Amino acid sequence: MSDFQQSVAEDAKAKPFMLKKTVVMVGMMGAGKTAVGRALAQHLDVPFLDSDQEIETAANMTVPEIFARDGEPFFRARETEVISRLLQGKPCVLSTGGGAFLAPANRDNISQRGVAVWLDADLDLLWTRVRHRDTRPLLRTADPKATLASLYAERVPEYSKADLRVSCAPPVSVENMAKRVTEVLLTRPDVLEKANA
Repeated sequence: MSDFQQSVAEDAKAKPFMLKKTVVMVGMMGAGKTAVGRALAQHLDVPFLDSDQEIETAANMTVPEIFARDGEPFFRARETEVISRLLQGKPCVLSTGGGAFLAPANRDNISQRGVAVWLDADLDLLWTRVRHRDTRPLLRTADPKATLASLYAERVPEYSKADLRVSCAPPVSVENMAKRVTEVLLTRPDVLEKANA
């Protein structure tokens, strides 16, 4: 066995899981897509990417600044481009913005190249997580709670089209949510397998 083959064999042994497709975290703002996605990537020993962060890096602006300067349609077009590009890379965990999965082009792209995991959190939990943050451009309204409720009602039917669903019922830590997601992913051998199974 060559040094290279031995190195590859050792890498395979060291990794606890074999991820075959990119896991795309979808759901409402405040569902925990970034926090759980980061913990999941660490648990699976794969890279973590965040589509909003990638857009901000490319634009050299924050998402709220892009919304304010260029509007939501411009942002959504960039989001679709970025998600498409990220899905072409090696399998990883990808966190997306709350509106990303609403676009049919993104849903099609995700189902062809990855697997969508919906972090399903109820409205009360979401509100407790987002009400004190001013980084949500869609909630900069006179009545942010009513706006969140309206977005929730509009988006949940779309999120329910995701390949997999994981409930965010509290109390549960970020690490335990990552383990929950892992268990659900293991029901799909085309997506995830234990490396030494």
